[in-house]
Amino acid sequence: MSWEQWVIVFIFLSSLVPGMVIFTLPESAHRLRTFLNLSGAILKLILVVTMVVNIYQGREFEIAFALLPDVEFVLRADALSALFATLSSTLWLVTTVFAVGYLEGSPNRSQFFGYFSLCITVTIGIALAGNLLTFLVFFELLTLTTYPLVVHRGTSQVMDAGRIYLIYALTGGAIFLVAVIWLRVLVGPLTFHEHGLLAPYEQSLRIPLTIIFILLISGVGVKAALVPFHGWLPQAMVAPAPVSALLHAVAVVKAGAFGIIRIVLDVYGIETAQRLHLLSPLGGIAVFTIVYGSVRALGQDNLKHRLAYSTVSQVSYITLGISMGGTGAIMGGLVHLVHQGLMKITLFFCAGNLAETLGVHNISEMRGAGRRLPLTMGAFTVGVAGMIGLPPMAGFVSKWYLGIGALEQQQDWIIVVLVCSTLLNAAYFLPIVYTVWFEKQQGLWPDERDFGRWETHWMLLLPTLTTALLVLLTGLLAGSSLSPLAWVKLIVRTEYGL
Repeated sequence: MSWEQWVIVFIFLSSLVPGMVIFTLPESAHRLRTFLNLSGAILKLILVVTMVVNIYQGREFEIAFALLPDVEFVLRADALSALFATLSSTLWLVTTVFAVGYLEGSPNRSQFFGYFSLCITVTIGIALAGNLLTFLVFFELLTLTTYPLVVHRGTSQVMDAGRIYLIYALTGGAIFLVAVIWLRVLVGPLTFHEHGLLAPYEQSLRIPLTIIFILLISGVGVKAALVPFHGWLPQAMVAPAPVSALLHAVAVVKAGAFGIIRIVLDVYGIETAQRLHLLSPLGGIAVFTIVYGSVRALGQDNLKHRLAYSTVSQVSYITLGISMGGTGAIMGGLVHLVHQGLMKITLFFCAGNLAETLGVHNISEMRGAGRRLPLTMGAFTVGVAGMIGLPPMAGFVSKWYLGIGALEQQQDWIIVVLVCSTLLNAAYFLPIVYTVWFEKQQGLWPDERDFGRWETHWMLLLPTLTTALLVLLTGLLAGSSLSPLAWVKLIVRTEYGL
């Protein structure tokens, strides 16, 4: 094998091998388990960054082998793959640090961290899938590796939520499987192509391709939490905070959004999708999901539930950008893949700190929390500012390019949607900021823990401050050649010729 192929292999092994070893460890092997977790996460990030640098220099990374006659399993790293892989490996490292601190003293840690490692292995597989069949394999495996994390606590409430998650995920997976097989029978190999692969078939297979598009989007739309397939996401918030962060920022929801990107850009192609009149209905679903998620968030007192409905809304910005089809809109959608991950993981880390340090789970219990957890609530405020889209935060950059894209495509009404969404974001986030900084604490905290000179465990605080800083820096330095926006511009220019 070539050097480039070995890099892909070791990117997978860097989390797969530690995960398999961790499954065998006794609960008392805390230090070894932590070493394996962190060393694997650091190695993966180094390998992914190495791959990104080489992709920028024009090198190609691909492994392909036959699963069946005329059915290939393909792993290939293009610039879009590298964007998602970099996001996943970066946030996996900080989430691993957070999870080690969060689960200190908890039971079944070897099982948890074993599945935790398998989950990121599968997520990287989704990022590097070179064709729709390979994507399907990893997409289904993601359900199997995340389910044990969702039900980790094992209570009856947790198991009920896990059952709902499994029903939604398996149903979506079955729909996706039918669509992929149908498309494979009609057109042959389903290798991702920067201009889509269905243009030669759009006239002769117009109706089947339209139906297959609906099925494909429905299948991945479950994980992307598009309405009406979103019902599992608030239920899954019974999972531990590191799992919630993983579901929203790195793995499941982002895998669904990434699937929509691949289907529109690399399977159908923008021009073919437009000629088949598929993008406007997709954009309509995205708009409805954006507004619906924000309205539902307004009524949630449980902090994680409010954040979950916020995710339902915010992730659909990605779908909205892709569905508009113009250069600016696609850039806004792609860069929001990164920006939303950074902002949302920060907020879930803060929710975890509140739960672990003060026993606080509901917004009504958060009065005066800023005085007790100033750094955590400072990070929360940064995340909120990003979600609302205030400059110079990362979220502002996403909304700016979505707005530019709407004007480019002469879809001025999208500006109204973005303004309404921003106002709704402010309506469900700013009262929390006011509560924690300007209202006085009432009585004792539900279950306060003392961490000495630190406001909370340092392994909970460090990842929270790190991701909050990234939310700020990715906005401030959006014009830098090292920013996510710069990489997105490279993707749009070199891969899609826009």
